[in-house]
Amino acid sequence: MTYKRQLVTAALPYANGPVHIGHLAGCYLPADIYVRYLRSKGEDVKFICGSDEHGVPITIKAKKEGVTPQQVVDKYHKIMGDAFNGFGISFDVYSRTSSPTHHATASEFFKTLYDKGVFVEEVTEQYFDEKANQFLADRYIIGTCPKCANENAYGDQCEKCGTSLNPTDLINPKSTLSGEKPVLKKTKNWFLPLDKMQPQIEAFIESHKDWKTNVYGQCKSWLNAGLQPRAMTRDLDWGVKVPVDGADGKVLYVWFDAPIGYISATKDLFALSPEGRAGEGWTKYWRDKETKLVHFIGKDNIVFHCIIFPAMLMAEGSYILPENVPANEFLNLEGDKISTSRNWAVWLHEYLVEFNGKQDVLRYTLCANAPETKDNDFTWKDFQAKNNNELVAILGNFVNRTLVLTHKYYEGKVPEAAEYTKSDVLLLEEISKYPAKIAASIEQYRFREALGELMNLARLGNKYLADNEPWNLYKTEPKRVQTIMNLSLQICANLAVLMEPFLPFTSAKLSGLLNLNKSLRWNDATRTDLLLTGHQINAAALLFDKIEDEAIDAQIQKLADSKKMNETENSKAAIQNSKEEITFDDFSKMDIRVGTILEAEKVPKADKLLKLKIDTGIDQRTVVSGIAEHYKPEDIVGQQVSILINLAPRKIKGIESQGMILMAENEKGELSFVAPTKPNMNNGGAIK
Repeated sequence: MTYKRQLVTAALPYANGPVHIGHLAGCYLPADIYVRYLRSKGEDVKFICGSDEHGVPITIKAKKEGVTPQQVVDKYHKIMGDAFNGFGISFDVYSRTSSPTHHATASEFFKTLYDKGVFVEEVTEQYFDEKANQFLADRYIIGTCPKCANENAYGDQCEKCGTSLNPTDLINPKSTLSGEKPVLKKTKNWFLPLDKMQPQIEAFIESHKDWKTNVYGQCKSWLNAGLQPRAMTRDLDWGVKVPVDGADGKVLYVWFDAPIGYISATKDLFALSPEGRAGEGWTKYWRDKETKLVHFIGKDNIVFHCIIFPAMLMAEGSYILPENVPANEFLNLEGDKISTSRNWAVWLHEYLVEFNGKQDVLRYTLCANAPETKDNDFTWKDFQAKNNNELVAILGNFVNRTLVLTHKYYEGKVPEAAEYTKSDVLLLEEISKYPAKIAASIEQYRFREALGELMNLARLGNKYLADNEPWNLYKTEPKRVQTIMNLSLQICANLAVLMEPFLPFTSAKLSGLLNLNKSLRWNDATRTDLLLTGHQINAAALLFDKIEDEAIDAQIQKLADSKKMNETENSKAAIQNSKEEITFDDFSKMDIRVGTILEAEKVPKADKLLKLKIDTGIDQRTVVSGIAEHYKPEDIVGQQVSILINLAPRKIKGIESQGMILMAENEKGELSFVAPTKPNMNNGGAIK
């Protein structure tokens, strides 16, 4: 079917933490590539996203940080929105589910289903924390997964095996609020009868056998197991209030609430436009059957976007259903699962600071390693290799050589192609095929394959230059060199157009270097005359710089420090009677002295670390200490400390730490110095 327009959504990220590379590889980058491609073709497309600001993860984060849920979502909504924008994710709107528009839209949607008699009202037993005096939503309960024996499965899903669960499925459940075993207590909720809707849902899934195998397969697995009614309300005080009588203290289930966020975000988008202000322009994107709806998600969201949300839309009756739901698998980091709780992640907002101007290097690496059919791995060494061996050595090298030679031979003006050899004609034919090749892969959601074809065009250009060696022919065959350079420049122009969905920052830079017409679109890249004879190009500049080992080693060390810190915190949390005995000889090996802090400063990009300069009495040395959460640098200059000086040095955040200061911790986790409290600027001495 041919569609008049497309509505593309990317999964609403939870506003309880920043965006990491797993999120990008899972749905945001592929969605952005797809949308940029459609725009380049001149198609009518809207790209919708926003922060998911309700649900238990938000309230858990708020309790942990000692702030309100609203403060949590305000903080992370801004961090995520700024990071997406800085990375070039080109949403038409980035809205939020705490907005008045969303609350009104979600309430109206629920009320419509309620008035139609869709819901089943049931009084059921739900876990209740007697100590905290509240009902426990899914994520406030952890226990052992009945499928894989993971001891930290949540009440709605096991994140280890991916199984969807009900809280009562858990073995040995406990409350995350108090750690106590919860009791069952009766409460009333409204259920979506997925069991009764199964034939309708099954017909919908069967009409989409062309979906990615991981998506279709997971849906079939759910259907084969038999769908069960699912509660669409929760006993919580944070979220969209249930808009019916007798629902005090209840909010909409986050997975009822969140996907409606796509609709409310579209309303917000059109509210800002003349079309939207003149009427309900958003409706043609949600209610016109000539609109193609595509959801980009990660594999953990398949059931919600392919079964539950379509069931909601079917029950409401006035909305279109998704035409495709391309879901990626998971991206791991350095051979280990990305974990926000363990800080085992590459955070986008930090990357943008630490690798300023290298957005496209990460976009390229994540797309080249996209977990499209199976889990894949990101490593910093591979990131470096992708940049140095591919972006620099192939794409950047070809473009730079072409531009430099054009300036050297023709003062930066495009030379006329004098005459074509047989190999030139074949090259021209090959160039013209690339837009269709890349487009076919993008339209099948095979972005890794599409990127590979783009790089094949760069390789083709590199090989053409290397085979024809214009630098050796310039004096003897000047006409031939004109043709070689003309064709090389045409390839550069085609690359500038075709790379825009993948590498938008580089595309803009290359277009500027070529002084290229900004109105060029995708199909223009089938031509091989985008740069006319005599066209003036700008001075050559490198598209990419090499990334040195030092920058990569710093990132690997950052992860190692995070892992070590996490292990230390876990060991603190573990209940231990005592460590194994040591002898006096073991203890006497430690050289502990009283030293004086001469200087103190924060370690950049490390919230917990201070860099100290300490006078030990025998020398002055640098020590990196994790006390920044307890002491301000200016408050501890002159403080005497106990310092272990014969500890082997180690690098922390690139700083060599030459010892360890000893601290004491009370029952509240507060640290104090193990040394006289009054400053003494005399030289230190050994502790006997």
